[in-house]
Amino acid sequence: MSAPAAVAWEPTIGLEVHVQLATRTKLFCRCAWRFGAQPNTLVCPVCLGHPGVLPVLNARAVEQGARAALSLGMTVNRESKFDRKNYFYPDLPKGYQISQFDEPLAQHGSIRLDDGTHVRIRRLHLEEDAGKAIHDRGDFGLVDFNRAGAPLAEIVSEPDLATPPQATEYLDRLKQTLRWAGVSDCDMEKGNLRVDINVSVAPAGRRATGTRCEVKNVNSFQSVARALEHEIGRQIAVLESGGTVRQETRTWDEAAGQTRVMRVKEEADDYRYFPDPDLPRLQLSAEWIEAQRAALPEPQAQRRRRYEQALGLSEYDARVLTAERETSAYFERLLAAGSAPKEAANWLVNDVLSWVPPGGGVDDQPIPPEYLAAVLQLRHDGRINRNGGRALLEARAGGDLRSPQELVSALGLETQSDAGALEQACRRAIAAQPKAADDVRAGKEKALGALLGFVMRETRGAADAGKTRAILLRLLQP
Repeated sequence: MSAPAAVAWEPTIGLEVHVQLATRTKLFCRCAWRFGAQPNTLVCPVCLGHPGVLPVLNARAVEQGARAALSLGMTVNRESKFDRKNYFYPDLPKGYQISQFDEPLAQHGSIRLDDGTHVRIRRLHLEEDAGKAIHDRGDFGLVDFNRAGAPLAEIVSEPDLATPPQATEYLDRLKQTLRWAGVSDCDMEKGNLRVDINVSVAPAGRRATGTRCEVKNVNSFQSVARALEHEIGRQIAVLESGGTVRQETRTWDEAAGQTRVMRVKEEADDYRYFPDPDLPRLQLSAEWIEAQRAALPEPQAQRRRRYEQALGLSEYDARVLTAERETSAYFERLLAAGSAPKEAANWLVNDVLSWVPPGGGVDDQPIPPEYLAAVLQLRHDGRINRNGGRALLEARAGGDLRSPQELVSALGLETQSDAGALEQACRRAIAAQPKAADDVRAGKEKALGALLGFVMRETRGAADAGKTRAILLRLLQP
């Protein structure tokens, strides 16, 4: 009798992403919110849950939440409400979290992946963050309440993902979209984007999904992929050994590379949701919603197409320039200063971005767009060659704050274009490198590079490359 065929398993993945919105103050009080402050210094009676205090909704957080939703193609609801989600944890001073349950701010969006998968977004709701519990002090813990009350947008996908690579691509697209919209920096190192994973496995081909487990405390896209791979493997191993997967909440242990049980999974009833009696229903006019839509930048994909089709940029350059909103804004300032699109893109992509520090953006490097535009104008006027332009950028990166025009004279970068002087330099190059000269006469034009290099060294890089090349070819005509 033959052995039974092995079962093929099919994962089903949904993601809950918590995004810290870019506001100066918290969601229901006037406390400032910023990362890295001394513990428990950005607090007040409201976010500490003192008796008798009342929350007041931050209008800017509602704007940012609506813009996040609109950038994801979602419908912003004209009416929504805030609820109390009741549970106990040391970093939740009130004993409940103000969130949105059955009437969220927005619903029904999607993100399309490269393989054609449309990942539906079920909802986006606003909620306040909890504090931060610190458990690395041996037999006792500490709590920092600075983050308590900070504004979050929770973005919940439908279970449309099937593989760890799909999950990380979805997260990358989501992060790019939100950063482009300017609603959050999505900095995972600061906790400004946090991911909870919902995953189950079932025999392939069945429409029903398996028992779902939630995995919390995942703090990087790489960790999301690793946690998914481990949890999918764990659930398959349980099922293939004849066991039953329990619905539970697990945590990701980065060092061990595995998930661990935190608690048996709660259902919505366990949180005893009810409308927050201190907050009125949130009512938004159609005009207000359209004003938030109008405040969004040109969509990222649309701007990329415009750069390719209207400005003639390569697909690669267009993608680099629109990967971050700040990079595109830098490029737009070059265009506004009159720089030619292709040359501006070339210098920005290949030169300026090389000074961006790890983990930083274009605004963290030392070359302002006005400075680069002036360098490009000097190139356009024929006053400097590419080597001279690079020397000007290096001078600025090294801390020299003089203008490009001043530095051209001070550093002797003016292009040497005098025909007589260039011809003499070319004749010296031919005499010094007879083999290269003979190769050019024999039709091997690549050998011209050695002669051009000789002239550039003689002129300290100031020779006009185009004129030098033309003179060499004239002198070497057979």
